[in-house]
Parts: sequence; structure tokens; C-alpha cells
Amino acid sequence: MIALRSSCYALCMCVNFTPPTAQQIRQHFGYEVEDDLWKPECWQDYAAPIFTCDGLRLATYGFVPKRHLPPGVRLTTMNARAETIGEKPTYKGAWRKAQLCLVPMQAFFEPCYESGKAVRTRISLASGELFAVAGMWREWQEEGGGVSHAFTQITINADEHPLMRRMHKPGDEKRSLVILPRERYGDWLTCREPELARAMLAPFPAELMQAAPVKSANAQ
Repeated sequence: MIALRSSCYALCMCVNFTPPTAQQIRQHFGYEVEDDLWKPECWQDYAAPIFTCDGLRLATYGFVPKRHLPPGVRLTTMNARAETIGEKPTYKGAWRKAQLCLVPMQAFFEPCYESGKAVRTRISLASGELFAVAGMWREWQEEGGGVSHAFTQITINADEHPLMRRMHKPGDEKRSLVILPRERYGDWLTCREPELARAMLAPFPAELMQAAPVKSANAQ
């Protein structure tokens, strides 16, 4: 993968994030997991840890992995809009089955244009703690009979959010990942009613978040 990928995606909605380390998974979530199963930063088609109602899984970032796309088709499925997730052909089956997941992370990245140009910005909790965003997962049948897993992150409008409205190009709709409060993790993972799940997709308090400029992403 070449640097062009980073420069293309740096201007878009959240398309990369920093997963927890394996040690953090063990310490903070109590799951035994091997080291070096995923990379320090996650991009499209990379593996990352997610939590489902059945526990920890390793899944591909992007609801439709590139290997499952027809030749010549390009489709970005790393983020699903909450407003249309139940109607879009790509997502509606899994949404109606409430195949919900949590995507744990240390931070995610967005472009901030307040300086007049895109500045890669790291967004995390002000406390420095790990957090998890709302997602949805599905299975894929692989050649040879194996089964893999893939996930997408769910986004909501952020035009009025004090922090997230600062991100993305002027004039563009502002969007945000949905950071779920820790006390709602169980509610999200066990929810089986799509409309109840939709009601949990709310903005996270800006005063509990922080944003800081970072160096541009290198070749992935």
C-alpha cells in the first residue's frame, strides 16, 4: 500500500484509528489475546479487535472487504450512516438482525480545516482512557470453507457538536463516530431491536473529549 492512499483518505470521514494494544485488551477488558495480531493503526481491510455479544473477535475494517468486491468495483464501507443503515442494501440485513459490535480504540483521526488546509487531528478521551464506538459486524464465507468477520462504524450528524463540527471541509456535513458510554456497552451488545439501538446513537459530551494535531499518516 502506498502513500497515495493516506493522502486520499485523509480528507474523508474517519477512516483510520488506533486500536488498543493486546496488553490493553488483557488489562482493561479481561480477554486473553496474543500479541501482534493487528497493526498499531487500523485502515481499510486491516484486522482489528471488536467485541460482540459472544466476546472478542478479530475482524476486517470495512463491511465489504476488497476481496469480496466484484472486479472493478470500488466501495467504501468503513462507516455507515445511522440515518440510512436500515435501508442501504449493504447494511440492512445485519442491522435488522441487530448484529451490533463495539470497536475499542485509543483514538481516531479526522481532518481539521481551521487553518485553511487539512490538518490530521487525533481525537480521544480527555481522560486518556480507552473507549469504544458503536459498530456493526457480519460474517463472510471464504474460499476453502472458512469464515471471516468484518465490521463498520456507525456515524451520526455532528453539525452542532462543539468539537466534531470543527472537522472536515467547510460547507460539508459534519459527521461523528458514536462513542458509547461505558455503562451502555452491555445494552448495545445485547440489543435486539434496531430502533432501540438507534436511540443509543447519541453525541458524546465534547467536554470529555480532546483533539490534537498530529503528523500526517505515512505509507500504509
